[in-house]
Amino acid sequence: MNSAVESKVKQSEWVLDPTHTKVQFSARHMVITQVTGQFNKYELNLKASDDFGDADVELIVDINSIDTGNPDRDNHLKSADFFDAEKFPKMMFKGKSVEKVNDTDYKLKGDLTIKDITKPIELDVEFGGKINDPWGKERAGFTVTGKVNRFDYGLQWNALMETGGAVVGKDIKITCDVEVVKND
Repeated sequence: MNSAVESKVKQSEWVLDPTHTKVQFSARHMVITQVTGQFNKYELNLKASDDFGDADVELIVDINSIDTGNPDRDNHLKSADFFDAEKFPKMMFKGKSVEKVNDTDYKLKGDLTIKDITKPIELDVEFGGKINDPWGKERAGFTVTGKVNRFDYGLQWNALMETGGAVVGKDIKITCDVEVVKND
């Protein structure tokens, strides 16, 4: 049996623990500050061997679950000016490769799809470790970070201020804190 096949045989399914996971983002607002938000509904499909170096990753996010703490802003983000959630209710990341940099750091490359526009991105993954919880289940934790240009995905609404700066910055920072449980 070749090593690629052996690797796939040794993969386990890992199930998301939603109470200990957050899918967050932030964007510059009026040049001077960051506005943060999160998505409250998402699915993670993860299969990986024990060191996660061969992980198969897919994240599907429900756009209508966006939460910035301001209902008016949330509704604007769901509108055709931004995500157009009525027409494009899901955002998806599909991993293509994982590079193990060292014992705690990985580079995750994949395709991000927003509004039917798919672009390759690279994310930094910090592996927090694995433990056995008090109920006999194996858990693993990760922090995933990255940045995307929202204009690349058709999220181009903006307004200019008198000073010339934009109301909303083009670069969106992504931060996901993820806890998963091995499904034996």
